[in-house]
Amino acid sequence: MAANVEFVRYIEELLAPLGSFTTGPFFGGRALKYHGRQFAWIIGSTLYLRVGDTTRADFEAEGAQPFKYNTKKGEVTVRKFYTAPEFLLDDPEQLLHWSRRAIDAAAD
Repeated sequence: MAANVEFVRYIEELLAPLGSFTTGPFFGGRALKYHGRQFAWIIGSTLYLRVGDTTRADFEAEGAQPFKYNTKKGEVTVRKFYTAPEFLLDDPEQLLHWSRRAIDAAAD
């Protein structure tokens, strides 16, 4: 599923205080990178953030789900990227905080 252009713009606006980050095509969606580290992606109207061993439990506690897709052999789960908890889209300060944590996870 392609990234929703309006949603991408909305997320870019919310994340502008991060400073220099880039977006680019990624499997039909948009990848978000900070100094070359992919810390998020957008598929459709869903934001996925990078998680690590120290942040995964926080995402799961908020009901976030890992990225999943189907192949001919079955479902594949990507446990390095989880859906952004819903409350982040209404709280720009928290979105920035969780995005910074995603940037740190991308460095590991």
